[in-house]
Amino acid sequence: MKRHLVSAADLSRDDALLILDTAEELAQLSGRAVKKLPTLRGRTVVNLFFEDSTRTKTSFEVAEKRLSADVINFAAKGSSVSKGESLKDTALTLQAMGADAVVIRHHASGAPARLAQSDWLHGSVINAGDGTHEHPTQALLDAFTMRRHLNPGLGNDLSGRRITIVGDVLHSRVARSNVLLLKTLGAQVTFVAPPTLLPIGIDSWPCEVSYDLDATLAKTDALMMLRVQRERMNAAFFPTEREYSRRYGMHGGRLARLPQHAIVMHPGPMVRGMEITAEVADSPRCTAVEQVANGVSIRMAVLYLLLGGATLADTPSTNQSEAAK
Repeated sequence: MKRHLVSAADLSRDDALLILDTAEELAQLSGRAVKKLPTLRGRTVVNLFFEDSTRTKTSFEVAEKRLSADVINFAAKGSSVSKGESLKDTALTLQAMGADAVVIRHHASGAPARLAQSDWLHGSVINAGDGTHEHPTQALLDAFTMRRHLNPGLGNDLSGRRITIVGDVLHSRVARSNVLLLKTLGAQVTFVAPPTLLPIGIDSWPCEVSYDLDATLAKTDALMMLRVQRERMNAAFFPTEREYSRRYGMHGGRLARLPQHAIVMHPGPMVRGMEITAEVADSPRCTAVEQVANGVSIRMAVLYLLLGGATLADTPSTNQSEAAK
């Protein structure tokens, strides 16, 4: 039985569909006057955030409270971490407090995996984003959103769908988790970016690569725009913002060239005028706000399955094993 969700590669097709289907059922809560379930009453969940976050942290907190968990928000700023306390000592402190699960965001890639593999914590570890490595619950909410628009129905995956992910792939943990999960769910993924914003070794990833956004539009079912992460850059990766927007930005003209059923996605936060224009961001075909709402349902499902007594399947599927390579 799995106790943790550290990487999208941890999920088999059955695991992923179980989470998506559970989230679909839990999403019905949002329409009720009383949105709480007693599922995690008496359980303690700690949100351990070493990086600033708005959407992810708030989304997890709402999900935890809707499941009636006791929630502790632990920010590195102003805590003993800012005085030099190690991750191990922080984890041991949380364990002493009786944490049943820790949702962790960390600036160092691999920190959630280190926590999950250690004996510092007896509870579950959920990765809420680690460095430029992964962000598995974001990939799950993205897949949930895609399925609702493209292949609706419980038990359905994303087989045959073509997903194009555009922008700063090099620094994007969202892109890494998405390519793994989408491969597991049967979708075809194409990355579009300048060569300087693609990671070394991308040839071994389960995806195609293009440098021409316009050439991919006609065969795209879902187009995901990524933010240029300047805070992680220590060099110039493209000539100017205007040149980047011209070649890789999403505007009304490109929106018109997408198939009628196609959606435009963004994990947020959006930089309007850089990777996406206001015209597209405010279009009914843009799902950015919907993705935020779906994030609550997905995180409720993950917490419910890890802590509520249900289990994720242990045996990785063939697709997941290949995607993890």
